[in-house]
Amino acid sequence: MENWVIKNRKADFNLIMKECGVSEVLARCLVNKGLDTIQEIDTFLHPKLSDLHDPFLMKDMELACSILRDKISEGKRIRIIGDYDVDGVIATYILYRSLKHIGAKVDYEIPDRIKDGYGINNNMVEAAYNEGVDTLLTCDNGIVALEQVELAKSFGMTVIITDHHNLLEMTQDSEEWDEAAITVDSELVHKRGEGIHKSAQVRLPAADAVINPKRPDCEYPYSGLCGAVIGYKLCCAMLTYYDVKNREEFEQELLSYAAIATVCDVMELTGENRAIVKYGLQLLKKTENRGLLALMDVSSIDKEQLSAFHLGFVIGPCLNASGRLDTAKKGLELLLAESKEQAMKLAGEVRGLNDLRKEMTTRNVEKAVKLIDSTDLHNDKVLVVYLEDCHESIAGIIAGRIRERYNRPTLVLTDAEHCVKGSGRSIEAYNMVEELSKCRELFLKMGGHPMAAGLSLEPDKVETLRKELNANTSLTDEMLIPKVSIDIHLPFGYISETLINELKQLEPFGKGNEKPLFAEKDLKVKSAFIIGKNASGIRFSLVNQYGKEMEAIYFGDVQEFFDYISDSYGEEEAQKLRTGRNLSTTLAITYYPKINEYNGFRNIQLMIQNYR
Repeated sequence: MENWVIKNRKADFNLIMKECGVSEVLARCLVNKGLDTIQEIDTFLHPKLSDLHDPFLMKDMELACSILRDKISEGKRIRIIGDYDVDGVIATYILYRSLKHIGAKVDYEIPDRIKDGYGINNNMVEAAYNEGVDTLLTCDNGIVALEQVELAKSFGMTVIITDHHNLLEMTQDSEEWDEAAITVDSELVHKRGEGIHKSAQVRLPAADAVINPKRPDCEYPYSGLCGAVIGYKLCCAMLTYYDVKNREEFEQELLSYAAIATVCDVMELTGENRAIVKYGLQLLKKTENRGLLALMDVSSIDKEQLSAFHLGFVIGPCLNASGRLDTAKKGLELLLAESKEQAMKLAGEVRGLNDLRKEMTTRNVEKAVKLIDSTDLHNDKVLVVYLEDCHESIAGIIAGRIRERYNRPTLVLTDAEHCVKGSGRSIEAYNMVEELSKCRELFLKMGGHPMAAGLSLEPDKVETLRKELNANTSLTDEMLIPKVSIDIHLPFGYISETLINELKQLEPFGKGNEKPLFAEKDLKVKSAFIIGKNASGIRFSLVNQYGKEMEAIYFGDVQEFFDYISDSYGEEEAQKLRTGRNLSTTLAITYYPKINEYNGFRNIQLMIQNYR
């Protein structure tokens, strides 16, 4: 059973309503987001492009621009090294388009997820050198590539790193501790809010320029940017040195792509990121990019209704699927498509790959659930699920689905060449990378952050890993109870089209800016019908204690819902509920309201998130 908690942050709501011109419902939603002052609320409600910070505030930005300008004027070959996820692909696209636009002799390379793994590697460095490349420019990777940068420098190559990942950290008990390494200024780190231990050192690659706002010596005001936005910042900085026709329009086009990456890389939609995504969505509705238009077409997306949801759950997964099951270059080629015919062909291919990815994910999630429920795994607080024949590229997605189902930290492992590889997804109460570090001797490789991790190990170490993680965990049963944070107990009488339209001021929604969650209780179920192509949802007619009736939709585990009704009210009532006959069922729900439009008919629907 979930633990439902109503947020109860205090504020002068009458003042907020008066000064900001909002309703009490919106005022309470804003305060629940931690916005305490009129200024903070005004900035949140009215983000501006002027909120974007000067690229030259980033450490090494001017240096990188100087190096690139010299290389371009000398006709030197520049190679962009990207990554295979959406952020890496779009970062590569932004840099490639921009450098070509100002006359650079530039090409790109993206590692293969299975063959190469994440980021730049020695083979890619050697290939670039043998092909006469002078300068390597990384994006969305490279900040921990010490060995690869040293190799490139030994060949006499120039290296520029652009990345947003955490720096390589060493504590005093680490074998890599070196008095000559860069020591973290703990006061600066504390002030910037970075997750670096105060008694640590960080080591940067010996590149010619390293752009990463997470550097402790970088004074850029906002460090939560994705790799594509950092690439965008470099491009904007470079464009100031060139006489580019329609420069402002070109920069805005680049911003629209950066918005896709920001959502898909699950960045916090606060501060600068909020402005990027809000304006990026407006720009994407006018995009002329043939690849994006084709992808929207094959995905049946109405461009005028484009939202952060479409970026994160339709466009992003299609671009990601090419990197998971084929090559990420296919996604990049889609963005670079020069004809409608080529764009439609590639869009169909990446959409097909994503459909295949979804089928593979569903099949393996079902296999994982069956394994957990039928073995001793269901007693574990930390789930270690070994699916030998699962495609390693979808292990992280499956781990996320299992984590959501059981609300436990989850590792999904699968056979790879010469070893077992896996991905993990965690819950707030469990710092996954710290807990895995306690078993470091079991791994061939391991890395990540509190909420996610990747690893490889020998097959005979899998069961040992499972036992050690569970024997040493500090997780309690209480920590494993899902917490549902409700913004307001909002009876049906308050819901109107005016309120729903006002709530749109809170968009775009995403990590760090979740949709508000409302709740109502003592609701009589007047009718309930299973809907959806695969019986994936239920449409209810609900009546509250004051006689106000609302239509509500639930998309989730339909069988689990009916099992709950059967356990609470009996099997006969569950059967009646399936056909809407003589119901005595009552529910409490959490929900978010929306306006449903179909064939010219408009009505208010409640999208149910939780029930009990």
